[in-house]
Amino acid sequence: MAAFGTVFMPEMAISWFDGSSWSAAEVVSSESLQLHPGAHVLHYSSTCFEGLKAFRHQDGSINIFRMDRNIDRFTQSSELLALPAIEKAATGKMIIDIVRRFKDEVPEPPGSMYIRPTHIGTEPAIGKAATPSVTSCQYILLSPVGDYFAGGDTTLRLLLEENGARCAAHMGMIKSGGNYASALRPIMKAKQEQRADQVLFCPGGDVQETGAANFLLIDGNEVITKALDESFLHGVTRDSILTIARDLGMDVQERQLTIDELLERAAKPGCEAALSGTAAVLTPVGTLIHNDKEYPVGNGGIGATTLKLRQALNDIQWGKAEDKHGWLTRI
Repeated sequence: MAAFGTVFMPEMAISWFDGSSWSAAEVVSSESLQLHPGAHVLHYSSTCFEGLKAFRHQDGSINIFRMDRNIDRFTQSSELLALPAIEKAATGKMIIDIVRRFKDEVPEPPGSMYIRPTHIGTEPAIGKAATPSVTSCQYILLSPVGDYFAGGDTTLRLLLEENGARCAAHMGMIKSGGNYASALRPIMKAKQEQRADQVLFCPGGDVQETGAANFLLIDGNEVITKALDESFLHGVTRDSILTIARDLGMDVQERQLTIDELLERAAKPGCEAALSGTAAVLTPVGTLIHNDKEYPVGNGGIGATTLKLRQALNDIQWGKAEDKHGWLTRI
C-alpha cells in the first residue's frame, strides 16, 4: 500500500486572490501549480493548511467530518499569518464540490478521503520580508487513504524534550508548514539516538505536544491535556476526543501538566497516554524517555480506554453511532 498522503486525485479545486477579490473557484489538474520563483511563500513561509476527512457510510452517502471547525482554524491561521482573508462559505463550497466530484473514490471504512486545504502567499516580491503578501492562492487537494493501523496497533516511544520547543511560542496555534519543519531535526535526532518515534516537546517542563500531534494522559477516569493557548495547535481531533470523554462521564482536565506529574502518573498501573490527530485519530503511547531513562506508561501496552475513545469517534465518523454534536456534513 502507498504511504499515507502520497496518492492524489487527478484534479483539485483552486481560487486566486488578486489583492482585492477572490476568483471563482476552478477545477484544475493537481499535477502542477504555477508560481513565480519570487513568490512570498517560497521565501517567507506565508502558508497554512488544514487536514480533514470524508467518510463513506453504509447507505452510500459521503460525510465530511467537522468541516466547519477546520475552516474556522484555516481562517484563523490565515489571519495570524497576515494572509488575505478567507471567505469561509466559498472555501466550504470548494471542499464540498471537489469531494462530490470524486465521491466514487472515497474508500470504504476504515479508509477515508483525506482533504488538504492550503493557502499560500503568491506575491512575487523578495523585498517583503517584513510585509505580507497582498496576493494569494488557496487550493483543495484530495488523497484517498487506507487503514492507518493496517499493520496492527503498536505503542509509540516518546522522547520528552524540555530544552526546546516545537516552534516559536506565538506561532503554535497556527497550522503552518514552518512549524513542522522546525521540529524535524529534534525528531530525527531522537529516532537515531533514542529509537523514539516522536518528540514530546515540554519547554521548561511544561508538557505541550509532539511534532505532529496533541498529547493526552489517561489516568483512570481522568483525561489530562494542556489547556489551550497560542503555544500549541488546537487539534480538532483533540477537541472531538475530549468531547466524547465528557459524554462518557470522564473527568476531562485541560490544564498545565508538568514532566514530574506525567512521569509520576505514568508509573501507575492502568495509566495510559495517547497522541491525537487526523491521520491516526488516537495512537497509544507505551514508553516515555527522559534523561536517557525509559519509563513505561502503565504496563507499556495498548490501553483499553484509548481504544474505547478511538472506536467511539470512528463510529461517529463511519455512521455507526449517532452524530449528536452535528459534526458530519453530508454531501
